[in-house]
Amino acid sequence: MTPAAISIPLATWTDLVYLLCAAGFILALKGLTNPKGARRGNLVGAGAAAVAIAMTFSRPELRDHLAGVNHGLNLILMIVAMVVGTAIAVPAARMVKMTAMPQMVAIFNGVGGGAAALVSITEFLKLTSGSGSSIPPAVLKFLPTGVTSPKPAVYVIAEVLVGVLIGSVSFSGSAIAFAKLQELMTGRPITYPAQQVINAVVGLAIVGLVIATLVTASVPLLVVVLVLSLVLGVIFVLPIGGADVPVLISLLNSFTGLAVAASGFTLGNNLLIIAGTLVGASGILLTRMMSSAMGRSLPNILFSAFGSVITATGGEEGDAARPVKSGTADDIGVLLAYARKVVIIPGYGLAVAQAQHTARELADALTKRGVEVFYAIHPVAGRMPGHMNVLLAEANVPYDQLKEMDEANPEMATADVALVVGANDTVNPAAISTPGSPIYGMPIVHADEAEHVIFLKRSMRPGFAGIDNELLYNPKTTMLFGDAKDSLQKLVAAVDSA
Repeated sequence: MTPAAISIPLATWTDLVYLLCAAGFILALKGLTNPKGARRGNLVGAGAAAVAIAMTFSRPELRDHLAGVNHGLNLILMIVAMVVGTAIAVPAARMVKMTAMPQMVAIFNGVGGGAAALVSITEFLKLTSGSGSSIPPAVLKFLPTGVTSPKPAVYVIAEVLVGVLIGSVSFSGSAIAFAKLQELMTGRPITYPAQQVINAVVGLAIVGLVIATLVTASVPLLVVVLVLSLVLGVIFVLPIGGADVPVLISLLNSFTGLAVAASGFTLGNNLLIIAGTLVGASGILLTRMMSSAMGRSLPNILFSAFGSVITATGGEEGDAARPVKSGTADDIGVLLAYARKVVIIPGYGLAVAQAQHTARELADALTKRGVEVFYAIHPVAGRMPGHMNVLLAEANVPYDQLKEMDEANPEMATADVALVVGANDTVNPAAISTPGSPIYGMPIVHADEAEHVIFLKRSMRPGFAGIDNELLYNPKTTMLFGDAKDSLQKLVAAVDSA
């Protein structure tokens, strides 16, 4: 046979493109491991996803499906769905404020989990109606001719149940997480009488129904599993406080990945399996890293509020009976201008004030005067991992000035000034010195080791954990009250005129 006579089936080309897309997803994750490569990684991942979606239309199964009676309507509905999704997602992603990024991640993640559950249900309905084989084409082609199943095979039902269970939990749980972060409901842990009993009953009911569905392949039982899974997602998230919701979002993101992988098995789509597994694995690793950064175990974060309401100490305006030292922008500007080393410690207040560009201007002004400047980044500063890195990268802060907590802490004792901009809990010594504190055991940036500590805050209100910060009352600490951006602008002017 001559080379010209050799033809490669379209399915083979499709699988090859899927393999390249999978490699693109892996490279995207690699790029996202550091701020410098994050933008490139995002673009690579988005490009690979776009190619994979386009190539999916060439799959033989989809072509056969579209060749049916309603192929024109099906194709139109698919295109309309893609256009509507794009029309919603693009403006939402471009217009969202950095302070609202966690809730956007939560809601997009929830939609992904819900979509995976719907795909599994739709495929199950098709198989139980007799309109499709219960054995995916990837497996069927290796079996003798005529081998089918009178009802969906047990392993197929199991794949469907995994997709429905995990996808539904992710969908409803992400919706509650979004509501907490968006302040549509209280961010405090929500508990109620007999909570553990109710959770146990729901969990056992789901297990029993899953077993029954595996045996009977009953559609009504699958619907009940779907409903109870949605309920489980809600009661799973309600007892988790707002400060722990970012960790929860990461875990739910991992759930969504697993649901997508399960739907990939159901559809016989290798790329969905790979992509879902990558999301699931990276999500659980990120969850583990965030838990470690908070100095708490994942079970403690997820279940510590079960049966009890956690209340933090400290009033809304701090301890009014204890004096604090406040200063003016001019005085603090002189201190900064004649320092040798200044460490800027950013937090959520920096994001709220959109003060990242002004912080960079201050750092540039100090650098011109020969002052060594770097940023100490706590892993969970802000409301999501990498929040501060993204903000500062947006302001074109040099990457070599961004130091993670573990790298920055050894240098804190040699710093003349620790400038805390909008952070609170991540520099609170109670995490080390006060057993029983909600943040006890959480690693912190050791701002208290610097010779001088400057706090930029709007008021004496406690941070997200709801507790007072002893560092505010330390004799070496000076407060500069006001909006972070306005205060930083005043500091820039003071440094320039010093």
